[in-house]
Amino acid sequence: MRKIILQMSVSIDGFFEGPRREIDWHRVDDDLHRHFNTELAAMGAFLDGRRTYELMAGYWPTADRDPSATEPIAEFARIWRKMPKIVFSRTLHRADWNTTVAREVVVDDIMDLKSRAGGDLALGGAELAATFRELDLIDEYRIYVHPVVLGQGKPLFSGHRLDLDLVETRPFANGVVLLRYQR
Repeated sequence: MRKIILQMSVSIDGFFEGPRREIDWHRVDDDLHRHFNTELAAMGAFLDGRRTYELMAGYWPTADRDPSATEPIAEFARIWRKMPKIVFSRTLHRADWNTTVAREVVVDDIMDLKSRAGGDLALGGAELAATFRELDLIDEYRIYVHPVVLGQGKPLFSGHRLDLDLVETRPFANGVVLLRYQR
């Protein structure tokens, strides 16, 4: 059975975005980007909330045509275009780039999706992740801790307690540390 994997970047103090929704503090260099590409290329689909999808669709469809794009950026643009995507939104009426729009997170539908053949499912978007977490649908958490303290912003986690097992740690040369947990 495929797993649903939440892969998110956070500050040391647990925020996924700053108080004005900024993410300019992410330290994604070529090494980390290549790691992301390797992880995400193996996925079977991206599951995103509307905001995450719109952010991605605003840049990645043509990012590899930019002459200043690094090879890891160009590679991810190709991965993103090719990958099947499901965007969960009550307001989005249509989406391009190999994307299906789903109105609600229905547990039976997600379990059916997990039972299909193919790679694991990459979950993106903090609000969608909160919904999946409430429904106990996330199998693995890949948290990338960036060496910055924001002091304020939007926390990645809230709500009920969830005990996890640490299965991997990996430091990157830029100071980011991957903490990989499973249920």
